[in-house]
Amino acid sequence: MTADGRLAIADKIYKTAESYGIEKKDILIDALAMTISSEPEAGRAALGTLDGIRERYDGHTVLGVSNISFGLPQREIINAAFYTMALSHGLNAAIINPNSEPMMRAYYAYRALAGLDANCQEFIEKAPSMAAAAAPAAAASSAPAAASLGSADSLSACVERGLKDGAAAFAAQMLKEHSALDIINSELIPGLNKVGKDFETGKAFLPQLLMSAEAAKSAFEVLKSHMAGAGEVREKKGTIVLATVKGDIHDIGKNIVKVLLENYDYEVIDLGKDVDPSVIVSAVVEKHAEYCGLSALMTTTVPAMEETIKQLREAAPWCKVMVGGAVMTQAYADMIGADAYCKDAMAGVNYAERN
Repeated sequence: MTADGRLAIADKIYKTAESYGIEKKDILIDALAMTISSEPEAGRAALGTLDGIRERYDGHTVLGVSNISFGLPQREIINAAFYTMALSHGLNAAIINPNSEPMMRAYYAYRALAGLDANCQEFIEKAPSMAAAAAPAAAASSAPAAASLGSADSLSACVERGLKDGAAAFAAQMLKEHSALDIINSELIPGLNKVGKDFETGKAFLPQLLMSAEAAKSAFEVLKSHMAGAGEVREKKGTIVLATVKGDIHDIGKNIVKVLLENYDYEVIDLGKDVDPSVIVSAVVEKHAEYCGLSALMTTTVPAMEETIKQLREAAPWCKVMVGGAVMTQAYADMIGADAYCKDAMAGVNYAERN
């Protein structure tokens, strides 16, 4: 997750490639753009990696630019700004949408600013078409406004607005007059449901969903502590085994799903990332888990997901398998035999709630 960590891996790649006679000039190192909506340092980590590859190794880099804005509104604004920054930090090959006007405006503007466009001729030639494309965008309606992060007058409002400290304080205050279970059912769950629906309809975005989940979690901790002291037990709705499949090291999406499911009172067994199918199957069988959530971000790891599902069908036919990740689609899910395709974290919660 850090530039130093990525540069250490790049060093290993260069040395291994050299032993096979592959020169640095023939290698593109992916600096990795993770999403800033869940990893605030992701932008700086990518830029630091670009700097290091250029300065330490005189190497070349590639970057999937738009992943930086996943889960945010008006993504092209972030993408274009980040693209310009990445170019200024030495990015050699960008994976972008060439039909995106904001991205192409950033590209031509950068070339002019960096002295790569003699007499700004290329920019001047493109200016009329870029101006025409920008005109309708200026008049377009803006995305729904995010909820205010000011004070809130109820626990559910704290959850909706992602006020972690406020949620814990409200939970403690409400325990003086209400039972923990009543508070959960009347305030916490409705608050989470409201944010979940707003997320699905584009009124709320990934950072807000995460903040709400954390706020609910802080309130849950207060309530769970009280219930433990009073001998109360909150019954779990079911057990879910989560894992990123073998060969895939991405787990941000899976971690978001975990937080939400825990807030909805599911017991979550998180096996982490790059998990062998046999390990997943063993956990499902051992816990007799009703659900298994599998994540894959790369096309190359879908076969591992398919193999995991195949083994689950044989060893745990009762288990419902949910799949998700950037590379997944409904068609993919159907093809590999999954029970449900979950396009985002709330879809996973909703499937579990319905089944």
